[in-house]
Amino acid sequence: MAASVGGLNALSVILNGLPADFPAAIAIVMHLSPNHESILAEILSRRTDLEVRQAQTGDVLCPSCVFIAPPNHHLFVAQDGRLKLSSSDAEKVHFARPSAEPLFASVADVYKRSAIAVVLTGGDGDGSFGVQIIKEQGGKVIAQDRPTSQDFSMPETSIKTGDVDFILPLDKIAPKLIELVGRTLECGDLSPLSEGDLSPPQGRRRALATEQALDAPGRVTSHPAKKRRQVGALQREPAKKKTPEKGVKPRYSAGSKAAMLKRKK
Repeated sequence: MAASVGGLNALSVILNGLPADFPAAIAIVMHLSPNHESILAEILSRRTDLEVRQAQTGDVLCPSCVFIAPPNHHLFVAQDGRLKLSSSDAEKVHFARPSAEPLFASVADVYKRSAIAVVLTGGDGDGSFGVQIIKEQGGKVIAQDRPTSQDFSMPETSIKTGDVDFILPLDKIAPKLIELVGRTLECGDLSPLSEGDLSPPQGRRRALATEQALDAPGRVTSHPAKKRRQVGALQREPAKKKTPEKGVKPRYSAGSKAAMLKRKK
């Protein structure tokens, strides 16, 4: 999930609507001030039955747990299923650190069609490149609708890519997540990791390479656009495929850049 302006309320509503035994892990990126210690995890833990904690490098994604990216660090999932944090001086994306782009790109790479991205209220265009990678790998994308968003810029930019499956009012997002995760479990696609369920050495080497790449600066100078059929009657906004405007084109960390270049091929 990704959020910015108005994100506290949006996240509170969604997490409150999920049951204590929600059978999937949730990773959240919210744009926070880098100058203050975050109490977001503490606040949200009082508003949900799920376990909420601030993410640390090495954490293992597990069902019914929510992991919050700390201020000033990008959050992503390595190939061994563990969470990784960038350094505090890693390159900003969309003028933000943490940004949704590294998280969405890494989740797509690891979980493929089991991945679900949720873009909530917020400014700028954060998440718009990541949702395209999620869709490329067969995952699903949800965006908050205009009437319930305090700032519709983030959802709108993702919607304009043509890769959003569901545009929903805030109170309908939790039920949709329950539905999608349940459907994924029925298909046997979702495999929550445990401490003993780690990938082979090749996966760990790749994870380490991804973590190191995230701290190196890079730039994506172009992005291929690919039209897709719009999905679902719930789409309330036009979702024609458009190349993102220059004003929202981000500077990418090398980790996200590598994912985009792989997609470009």
